[in-house]
Amino acid sequence: MRRHRTAAGILMTVSALLTGGLVGTTTAQAAPSGTSPAPQAEVRTVPLAEQRTSRTFWTAERMRSATPLDLHLTPQAARSLKVPETSGSTPTVVPATAPTAFPQAGGPWTGDGAVVSTSGRVFFTFQGRTASCSGNAVTSQNASTVITAGHCVKYQGSWHTNWVFVPAYDNGNAPYGQWTATRTLTTPQWEASEDINHDVAAAVVAPLNGRKLTSVVGAQGIQFNGGYNKRMYAFGFPAASPYDGSKLIYCSGNSSKDFLFSQDHSLACNMTGGSSGGPWFTGFDETTGTGLQVSVNSFGYTFLPNRMFGPYFGDVAKALYDKAQAS
Repeated sequence: MRRHRTAAGILMTVSALLTGGLVGTTTAQAAPSGTSPAPQAEVRTVPLAEQRTSRTFWTAERMRSATPLDLHLTPQAARSLKVPETSGSTPTVVPATAPTAFPQAGGPWTGDGAVVSTSGRVFFTFQGRTASCSGNAVTSQNASTVITAGHCVKYQGSWHTNWVFVPAYDNGNAPYGQWTATRTLTTPQWEASEDINHDVAAAVVAPLNGRKLTSVVGAQGIQFNGGYNKRMYAFGFPAASPYDGSKLIYCSGNSSKDFLFSQDHSLACNMTGGSSGGPWFTGFDETTGTGLQVSVNSFGYTFLPNRMFGPYFGDVAKALYDKAQAS
């Protein structure tokens, strides 16, 4: 996605292990959300009529032409970054970019393994326009849960419609089919003020041809309260130049905690618009293509080019996941 000098923006894209992934709940470090119980997630139940429309809406041509939205954070969202009063101004925030991988900063994933089928593109209608993000299928009780970014399900006060997940998207082709959302969920903090620290969302998708999502594509494990400063792999389908959304892109490297304005993870990366919502993994095995998901592609600062940020999966993200997987 493009970076702007005076406006804030957010990215959009998707990603997802083999069946039998495990949920990690290590408490290596306290979550930034504190010790009080996390509030319940905000939910949109997708009307049956819309679900039926979504199943036929996304033609190959519509998917190819979907725009990686160049979104702008609201003033409330910018204030949620808690900029020091002495700074004199609010930082410009832009859509996340992909991590600077070793040996390359944002390159095609040429390996095999579960990540090829568990990750994918997310498509939806936003304010009358077709748009895209990324997402990832995770292990869950309902075998139907996709994790993505908050702005990939709701933005500027409006829930996105015609929401589908296309695992292993391949230049207009959907080798594992298009999975229609029955519910989309986001954190209360994103719902209330688009707080970038909680830019996380989930979708529960309907069965396809009588089978549930993770029985078809597999599922990655997920971890909460796992701490900072980890080796990370980030995946997504960036669709803004120099990328075109046709390939799964990844970055890898050592992450750190944002020392400026948010509580997010930070990773060197140059992914562009459309990669938002793509998964960040710790403990990733390049041979099997599996790991534990601990964040999603979320945003970047204009004054820190080639660096991406993703929300910390603490108690709030866990409450969101728990509500989604119980749906």
